[in-house]
Amino acid sequence: MKSYIMLIVVALFFVSCTENKKDEKVLAETKNPVANYQLATVEKGGVATVIKLPAQLAAYQEVSIFPKVNGYVKNVLVDVGSRVIQGNTLMQLEAPELEQAVLQAREKYARAKADYAIDKEHYERLLEASKTAGAISPLDLSTVRAKMEADSSVSNAEKANWQMQQTMMGYLKVTAPFSGVITERNVHPGALVNAATKDKPMLELKQIDHLRLQVDIPEGIAASLKNKDTVSFYVSALQGKRMTGFISRRSMNVNAQYRSERMEIDVPNANGILAPGMYADITLYSNGNTEGMWVPKSAVVTSTERKYVLVSENGKVKKTDVSTGNQTAGKIEIYGNIAVGTKVIINANDEIKETQ
Repeated sequence: MKSYIMLIVVALFFVSCTENKKDEKVLAETKNPVANYQLATVEKGGVATVIKLPAQLAAYQEVSIFPKVNGYVKNVLVDVGSRVIQGNTLMQLEAPELEQAVLQAREKYARAKADYAIDKEHYERLLEASKTAGAISPLDLSTVRAKMEADSSVSNAEKANWQMQQTMMGYLKVTAPFSGVITERNVHPGALVNAATKDKPMLELKQIDHLRLQVDIPEGIAASLKNKDTVSFYVSALQGKRMTGFISRRSMNVNAQYRSERMEIDVPNANGILAPGMYADITLYSNGNTEGMWVPKSAVVTSTERKYVLVSENGKVKKTDVSTGNQTAGKIEIYGNIAVGTKVIINANDEIKETQ
């Protein structure tokens, strides 16, 4: 009986000690809530990473050719796939009424020029005669001079009109503004074309020996890129053939909807194996922002409302909003109101609450 009582006493003693230890542990955790979390230090430097983005090839120059004047298509000298050189005649239009307008303008100019010549000679004779006192009235001399100047203005106006009509006639001959390939043709001989109609172009011309590779790059990555940076890309239509180019132009404008910046890479295409409209995958090698900071990827919590890290400071937990940049499987760049050397919780999640 005594042994039984002793066992009970010993058991109660151990239970009491265990409870005391639990209470001490809970008290310690209350005083230091980050004691059970693994911490990491915010480091300075960028995160080098490889980024793959979709892109599309476009012609370096392209133009839709519409008629400048109304007329009929007389002949078309090119077709889809025709290679042309700058200045080559592409098609010829005809407009009989425009030809008549040129003839009328020329005749009007000739008549106005003749009237001006007569008035000028008349004025010069009167001016010579006026040197004899009382021979010519000053009023008559002024009247003749005014008529001469008016006819001079009329002659100049008719000349300008004639030159304008000649310029309009020049639009009947359609030439290539640059060297390239005809990619679209929508007219045939005999068709009536209207300068006011812009539904379909007569011809579509594209320069294909030099292409633009257009890509939209996220703003966080775009900030670390600069002109002349080399990029690699793969064209799916060529069985993933690897090609290289360099960044030639930046739009310097961030799309507010997609938070990206349009960049263009010049791609030589002298052999013509590439074509505008082809899809490509770009591979960017980004060294990251050397002035930035990085933490383990698991330290950043992304919710529907915000993106933050859990900072450990004096045994307390505080949420600090950040924005992110380059990332790999284990690291991620962060930017925000946080200093290098700050301790953050690894494997953070939104269930961890802030402490006062």
